[in-house]
Amino acid sequence: MPESQNPSALRALLRALWQWPLALLILFEEWGWDTLQRLLAWLGAWPGFRQLEAWVRRLPPYGALALFALPTLALLPVKLLALWAVGRGHAVLGLMVIVAAKLGGTALVARLFTLTRPALMQLAWFARWHDRWVPWKAALLQRVRASAPWRLARALVAQVKAGWRRR
Repeated sequence: MPESQNPSALRALLRALWQWPLALLILFEEWGWDTLQRLLAWLGAWPGFRQLEAWVRRLPPYGALALFALPTLALLPVKLLALWAVGRGHAVLGLMVIVAAKLGGTALVARLFTLTRPALMQLAWFARWHDRWVPWKAALLQRVRASAPWRLARALVAQVKAGWRRR
């Protein structure tokens, strides 16, 4: 059978096609998760936010789940509006809205997960999926970080940083 008709080669190609974009999204989330969560934690130390965070921490499991899902649902119309703007010829505006929504959504979801994690982990199905997701994500990122394109990109970034430091 020619290689183009080999089912395992086709599966490998399809896997690579969806894993790279997913891995890049996860890498962005990983970067944003810690950085943006720390920013919101700093805001959470302010008096009004302290009480709000304490309330969030006391939520029962399904209340925590609803609150945890809220930013994703709330930002969907914003992202659709941004795509509409792109379709109307306002590409820069649409892209800026999508990036702002992604950054804001990641920050909020990261902080909410930190606050609601104990309650969420009381849901057996959530804990089971979380415990499957974490090793799967780690393995995917390990494959990406071991790949030649990733290593090349890291070397280029290191060269650019070194050049900036020399200046």
